[in-house]
Amino acid sequence: MAIRNIVLEGDPILTKKCRVVERFDDRLAQLIDDMKETMTLKDGVGLAAPQVGVLKRVIVILYEEDKIIELVNPKIIESSGMQEDAEGCLSCPGEYGITRRPMNVKVKAQDRFGKEHVYEGEALLARAFCHEIDHLDGILFKEHVIRMLDSSELEVEK
Repeated sequence: MAIRNIVLEGDPILTKKCRVVERFDDRLAQLIDDMKETMTLKDGVGLAAPQVGVLKRVIVILYEEDKIIELVNPKIIESSGMQEDAEGCLSCPGEYGITRRPMNVKVKAQDRFGKEHVYEGEALLARAFCHEIDHLDGILFKEHVIRMLDSSELEVEK
């Protein structure tokens, strides 16, 4: 495994739509492993492939403090409810804003071997699904921000 550099806001790769993964091979497994290690080291909740410079539809998301979901070619197939909460991004370090996202999300995705799975998330996990899948379509969280937070609000909102 290797730590990859995080692509920062302003890099055009973050505005591009990612390609569907068709080859489930060792290179894909290496990418996923590297993304997991990078996300963990950077204290992220999620990481999308374009954030490490790769235009593939791959994301990893941390949940339950120590488990990581690997999603290849994820699609939101159902959503309900609404939540507003603080959100940040590894590609926009130090910036946070209040976003409006679905409270519940159901996602269909493949694993590193190509097997299909359905995942359900609520609250933070639903936000993470939406945030990371947006990255695959070239959308940053700031496009969903209702209001950016200033430094005096960060300690309270985090």
